[in-house]
Amino acid sequence: MITIEYVTDENRAFWFSLDVHLSADEFAKKIRDKQGYVLYENGIPKGLLRYNLFWDNTPFCTMLFVECSSRKKGYGKRLMEFWEKDMKSKGYGMVMTSTQVNEEAQHFYRKLGYKDSGGFIVDIPGYEQPMEMIMNKAL
Repeated sequence: MITIEYVTDENRAFWFSLDVHLSADEFAKKIRDKQGYVLYENGIPKGLLRYNLFWDNTPFCTMLFVECSSRKKGYGKRLMEFWEKDMKSKGYGMVMTSTQVNEEAQHFYRKLGYKDSGGFIVDIPGYEQPMEMIMNKAL
């Protein structure tokens, strides 16, 4: 059985086993503000999604991650659909996400109805990365 719940402090070890980019302080904010979800398969955590508000008014998925052994089961899609439904219930009419142009995730997001809407390049020494593609979707 698959369930999705808001992240809690009990998820800390699992969360940080997948998400190496979030600080402990930001994790606490995700719990407080209910801006993170954990997907469970038969009570065992398998994936996560976190977001924030772009421009302080538009939900922006900043991390979607399913553990390697649980991929290709539709869990990423279920997390995205759960998040989108939650955002729509809160009155938002649009959501956003991003991925680097060299990552396969862009194809996944397009299948879910996301549209390319621009991008940016970070070339600051020590922070270089391929172009970040921004994608959006009407709810």
